[in-house]
Amino acid sequence: MMKHLNKVLAAASLLLGLSSTAKAVDIPRSEYPRPQFERADWVNLNGTWSYSFDFGQTGTDKGWRNSKGFDGKITVPFCPESSLSGVQYTDFIPCLWYQRSIDVPADWAGKNILLNFGAVDYEAAIYIDGKFVGRHYGAGTSFSLDVTKFVKAGQSANLVVMVKDALRGGKQPGGKQSIGFYSAGCNYTRVTGIWQTVWMEAVNPQALKQVFATPDIDQQQLVVRPEFYEESNSNTLTVQVFDGKKVVSSRTAPATNNTIVVLPIKKPKLWTPETPYLYDVTYTVRDAEGNVIDEVKSYAGMRKIHLAGGYFYLNNKPYFQRLVLDQGYYPDGIWTAPSDEALRRDIEMSKEVGFNGARLHQKVFEERYFYWADKLGYITWAEQASWGLDVNNEEAVRNFLTEWADEVVRDRNHPSIVTWTPLNETWGARDGVYVRFVNDLYNLTKAIDPTRPVNDASGDGHVKTDIWSVHDYTREYDRLVANHTIKPGVEPYRNMGGKDWLAKFNGQPYMIDEFGGLPWIPKEERANSWGYGANIDTLEDFYQILEKEIDAIMACKYVTGFCYTQITDVEQEKNGIYFYDRRPKFDNARIKAIFEKIPSVIENPQDLSDWK
Repeated sequence: MMKHLNKVLAAASLLLGLSSTAKAVDIPRSEYPRPQFERADWVNLNGTWSYSFDFGQTGTDKGWRNSKGFDGKITVPFCPESSLSGVQYTDFIPCLWYQRSIDVPADWAGKNILLNFGAVDYEAAIYIDGKFVGRHYGAGTSFSLDVTKFVKAGQSANLVVMVKDALRGGKQPGGKQSIGFYSAGCNYTRVTGIWQTVWMEAVNPQALKQVFATPDIDQQQLVVRPEFYEESNSNTLTVQVFDGKKVVSSRTAPATNNTIVVLPIKKPKLWTPETPYLYDVTYTVRDAEGNVIDEVKSYAGMRKIHLAGGYFYLNNKPYFQRLVLDQGYYPDGIWTAPSDEALRRDIEMSKEVGFNGARLHQKVFEERYFYWADKLGYITWAEQASWGLDVNNEEAVRNFLTEWADEVVRDRNHPSIVTWTPLNETWGARDGVYVRFVNDLYNLTKAIDPTRPVNDASGDGHVKTDIWSVHDYTREYDRLVANHTIKPGVEPYRNMGGKDWLAKFNGQPYMIDEFGGLPWIPKEERANSWGYGANIDTLEDFYQILEKEIDAIMACKYVTGFCYTQITDVEQEKNGIYFYDRRPKFDNARIKAIFEKIPSVIENPQDLSDWK
């Protein structure tokens, strides 16, 4: 480990012009960005880059792909709208160029060099020494480019990245980014360009590309489906599963894409939010002579998700999801957490006030967030930044499907993710393109990952869904109970009624996946702030309103999960349990006691079939 750390620090020092005594903390977001698929040979490219805005989008004509340095300086991986970037320009940025020099370690000779981007919003074109390397489209998904033909081990190269962002065009996901100059209501500061870690790594041409590791607790086994950059019948893949330092399962198989590795795990320690046990996993590829040509460190959580009889089950037990809405915004980093510790702390704060998970709202969260959710025990619903997308436009939905597929593939091994929920509040949807889109979206998700439920459109707009999700910001106890009491032969509460092309309720788990949103705003800030419903004047009033809402949910037997809006304030939207800077607003112990009135494990599940 120390040898690896010293190597990374030395490489980082060379790349950034730092002294040999520089520490990893001198590189922003210096931790390895992909902890569930970690290699030793990598170089972090975060830090100071040069940049230039290209408002006229004429940089291509001007030959900026050959630039050896632009006038501005920006700190990657923070977007130019953020204060941590050192730029803090918050108007629209249609085009932006980045530049930096990269040095490839000499001992990477003979290996494939991969250039990885955690996320770039939205269209990115990458050039090395003026030569076009590749292009990627996406608001939040990761991508990798093989740059072996464009660089040489032991030498420097010039890296230029051009980014285009047409947020207001309706053809790309935008999430909660404001399409007006100012943030307003539940729309906030925009994000343009690089906003997650950039790094290089070296891999053998026949290295492991990815795995799909599926826990099977019923048969006490972990099933691994590997994929390789290049197959060879003479290579082998050894998968080892560790309980602490003890190897509890090991299998060796041919290193081909047809291989399925089944690893028995006797009496597995199950992953839950209450007991988030993780097994360490090592993937080792060897050539015909037994030489190690690739080694990847990973981990797995043994847990099972399924739906039955109107309930959500975790490890074959009915489980009530006490979720909180998490926008993933930060005052100084916007979409990018200022540190790895900040990601961890957000989850710890949520658990401290009684939530067992989060609906990750209108943003593709970075992989290290899911790592901490896995490690700390925190269930999550993974979402896409679907707002801003014209769901009735064929080009727009085609763009979405590609990015969503990438997101599901990237994150499907995380035990903390229990539901895929790609869309949110598709109120402008019409019959035609939208219906076909959602059917394709559901089927595509299930083809990539059949192990999790799909909530097609949070808050209704349902076309094909495993979960009946609705949004309801009603405060009154009686109205909440009336809204969510299902009566035989009567269609249950929904946000988009009266359309015969929408899905009909079919006994799916019924979840209020947005409610609350109770504002707690200082009087002097109310003119420029926002929350759901009327302002609340006293703390005691707040506690009583919140408890009555929870009591109402408890009184509705069909409701098997909720999502409270929200964990923190975000800019002018001030309905968080915490302030935007993560300071507590309330008595956390009292808030926790209110939310935990509904236990996670449902001891006596009821018969929910009488809805028919």
